[in-house]
Amino acid sequence: MGSADIVPGVSGGSIALVTKIYEELLDSIKSIDLEALRLLRSFRLNDFWKHVNGSFLVTLLAGIMTAIFSLSRLITFLMDTHPIPLWSFFCGLILISALIILRDIRRWTILAVIAIPLGAYLAYQITEIPPISTTDALWFTFVAGAIAICAMILPGISGSFLLLILGQYEPILAAVNDRNLLKIGVFGLGCIVGLLSFSRLISWLLKRYHALTIAFLSGFMLGSINKIWPWKRILSYRMSRSQVQEPFITENIWPHHFLAETGQESEFLTAILAFLVGVVLVVGIERIAAYKQQPE
Repeated sequence: MGSADIVPGVSGGSIALVTKIYEELLDSIKSIDLEALRLLRSFRLNDFWKHVNGSFLVTLLAGIMTAIFSLSRLITFLMDTHPIPLWSFFCGLILISALIILRDIRRWTILAVIAIPLGAYLAYQITEIPPISTTDALWFTFVAGAIAICAMILPGISGSFLLLILGQYEPILAAVNDRNLLKIGVFGLGCIVGLLSFSRLISWLLKRYHALTIAFLSGFMLGSINKIWPWKRILSYRMSRSQVQEPFITENIWPHHFLAETGQESEFLTAILAFLVGVVLVVGIERIAAYKQQPE
């Protein structure tokens, strides 16, 4: 999940779904409630730990942080030097993930079938939203945190991508680099509120409308591939806050048009190989997860 969350456009929630920990993750987050605070305030730490499924959350958080700190430089390097194979890898990862989770639907209905293209259409439209100029006011920092953190548990769209759309990606990074504790604190508070609220909504939907929700999430993941399509034509640039020119609006193109449009090689064979690696990796993770869940 940490490796996926580093890349704008890829969600750790997709990995949680494939590895069969998605619902446990939602239930664990949802358990951080008034009862948990009461147990903590009365120093019943053992009961608090069990109530919030502390062992699961700490282990998961440790894995996410380990991946972020150990792989962030590698992924940043690959994004700069080998973007097409990297994006192809994530395309394979998301595509096979979206198909695998559909196997959890035991009873198909017309609504579940309709939910797949509906989710794909919604995700596609979200990925087509260009970044906007927004205020740096603290209230909007709070709102951005509440919205972006939802992507942690929403497969298909990453929090960093939502921050890009909201125009808050660079300000938050700048706040971290400048040790702006006030802005970081407000952003973190927004993340906590958004996470606790949205996890309850998704958990409720999964329990009441499991097939419909899974089908919608699968479609959402498929539609998000529009954002990470490896071959793009740059339509316009913008100056970042660090005064570096970077792509602003892009358009997806077919691989065989890439050389004529950009003057760069499409790296098609390498991209196919990277795509297959992503597919094999997800299938392997899913098999391991299924094996671990078998009763001994």
